[in-house]
Amino acid sequence: MKVWKRFIRMKLELSVRVMETQISEIQKPEINGKQTHIDLLKTINNRHRLLSTPELRAIVKIESSLLKGAREYFEKQGFIEIVVPHMTKATGACENIATMFEIDYFGHKRYLSQTAQLYLEVLTPSLNKVWCIGPSFRAEPMADERHLTEFTLIELEFAGDFEQLLHHVESVICSMLDSALKESAKELIFLNADTERLRGIRKPFQRMTYTKAVGLLSDFGVKWGDDLKSNHEKLLVTLTDNQPLFITHFPTTIKFFNMKENDENPAIVNSADLLLPSSGEAVGAAEREYRHERLRERLQSSSMFRQLVEKGGSIEDFRWYLEFYENHGIPHSGCGIGLNRITQFVLGTDDIRATTAFPMNRESIL
Repeated sequence: MKVWKRFIRMKLELSVRVMETQISEIQKPEINGKQTHIDLLKTINNRHRLLSTPELRAIVKIESSLLKGAREYFEKQGFIEIVVPHMTKATGACENIATMFEIDYFGHKRYLSQTAQLYLEVLTPSLNKVWCIGPSFRAEPMADERHLTEFTLIELEFAGDFEQLLHHVESVICSMLDSALKESAKELIFLNADTERLRGIRKPFQRMTYTKAVGLLSDFGVKWGDDLKSNHEKLLVTLTDNQPLFITHFPTTIKFFNMKENDENPAIVNSADLLLPSSGEAVGAAEREYRHERLRERLQSSSMFRQLVEKGGSIEDFRWYLEFYENHGIPHSGCGIGLNRITQFVLGTDDIRATTAFPMNRESIL
């Protein structure tokens, strides 16, 4: 066990050194006097000057093919595409009220949505399988290689359990990769993506419980109940030969209020984060709580609700959602897939700014 932990420590130290090197390279994008295609796409100042470049055309086509793969999977599986609101009450929050953009909506404090999850959930009992593509807004002050203030989120909800959910996640990711390889092969090669690596991605993806992951990371100060940081996620992926990895069954206290508690151990929820090489967490997934009273209890005891109250909100923000579950709740599950994180994995880049035509942060709004 000591030998294994020494190996883990070496991996973590190497991971930190690699990330430090990559961050420094963002400031100095030239390699041996020549700028690479991906380096050019990291540029955010004067983004409009890149609009006619082959690099930007390539990333637009790759992004389009990934979306096409997702849509093809959902259509084949009978999912119904939903148009959802992007100005919401706190019901558009994704765990953290503090990162929501506030707007004045006819004299009322409202927000730009971070997730369509709750809006998809309430259509699941009548439509069975639903999904959407839309923007997620985060008031992230950092203008760096990991954060965007607006990014594309692919979300699904369906009447099914945790195992079925992980199957859907694996399948839609594989459909996206297959589509990119088929539709954008020239663009992938142009941007130096490792297409052979992408062709080698197969279901089922590997799994590791949160508890096991914390055990592997315990020598680095990670304790049970802590949220995993990006350097921890990248290290865990390297331990599984840089393949997609599900981390499952997180502590109830650090996850969204409506993730369903495990029947055998209520200290954990039936949840999973999909970790990918280069990008880290790309998918957040969970079975949902649908029992009205337990849903209300979980909401009112959550850290998110405390943040809402501190900002002047109340249970009224969730009234319509809770009322729905008084009579219509059914077992269901769902997830959110970050398109930009998938694109990072496809390109093999640690910089999220290289993954889309218009990367949005506090320095780049047009």
